[in-house]
Amino acid sequence: MTTDTTTQPATTTATATPASTLRDRLQQLLAFASLIVIAIFFSVASSTFLTYGNIVNVLFSTVVIGLLALGTTFVIITGGIDLSIGTGMALCAVMSGQFIVNWHVPWPLGVLLAVAFGGFLGFVNGFNVARLGLPPFIATLATMLVAQGLALVVSHSAPIYFNDSPGYLKLSTGNLIPGLNFPNAVLILIIATAVAAVLISRTILGRYTFAIGSNEEATALSGINVAKWKIIIYTLAGLFTGLAGVMISARLGSAQPATGAGYELQAIAAVVIGGTSLAGGKGSIVGTVIGALIISVLNNGLQLMSIPQEWQNVILGVVILIAVYADMARKRASTT
Repeated sequence: MTTDTTTQPATTTATATPASTLRDRLQQLLAFASLIVIAIFFSVASSTFLTYGNIVNVLFSTVVIGLLALGTTFVIITGGIDLSIGTGMALCAVMSGQFIVNWHVPWPLGVLLAVAFGGFLGFVNGFNVARLGLPPFIATLATMLVAQGLALVVSHSAPIYFNDSPGYLKLSTGNLIPGLNFPNAVLILIIATAVAAVLISRTILGRYTFAIGSNEEATALSGINVAKWKIIIYTLAGLFTGLAGVMISARLGSAQPATGAGYELQAIAAVVIGGTSLAGGKGSIVGTVIGALIISVLNNGLQLMSIPQEWQNVILGVVILIAVYADMARKRASTT
């Protein structure tokens, strides 16, 4: 039986050369430069883009995608994928309604239970991948379908409204700073980003995440229990999914059982645009947040320009293709 008592996990990761580190920094700078260029374009195309209210709206719309992308970053760095985060988020939102509205649980406890339920979904994904040996694509696809069905079953295919829980609604739409229209949801995203950044860069969880993605076989041979840590990583991603479910239902004032469709694609796109490699072993939280902002700015700017939704999807698809191609080009460059 393998254990994870190794005290020097750095030996399992690929050695970061100055050239590879520089390429990673350039990737983040490129993503940030792209964000600036897109923002400048929309500020010229629409006079309302750079207004304070619209900027806050962009940040507000980034919250859900950002939270989902934060958890997905850990999974993709290991070389995995999670397709269940969209419908999982919807199911967690429905469960928060079930706890708070139907079962009359105090809303703070209901929030914790909904987030924990997201962690349970992540645990199921991790168990299926790490213990049963299912490919991450298939394992999380199955969870996506199960979550989609359960959200409709639990809610009886109808929204659950939080009319009697103003504290729950203020968790997202309230303002802690008097006189400043800055929603609490954005503050929660900032805190979650800080937590994710610390976890990935300052803890053994982060070191093992990169180790597994860099060379899973070598990581296992070094004595690290790869299956255990994969389950932990997927569970962590599920916790972020649960928090996203709380945020979206608090923002809408209701738990909509069909609200999660498509969010998984935007979250994965944000991670890839931010420079995390689909092959695993490389990624950053800062890059992911930049990627989420790029997607939110694109969506917001295209809506201000009255671009039809179908063309918005086309443009987002092209951006994803460019990001994946850039990831492949960076990978080829790192091997030369």
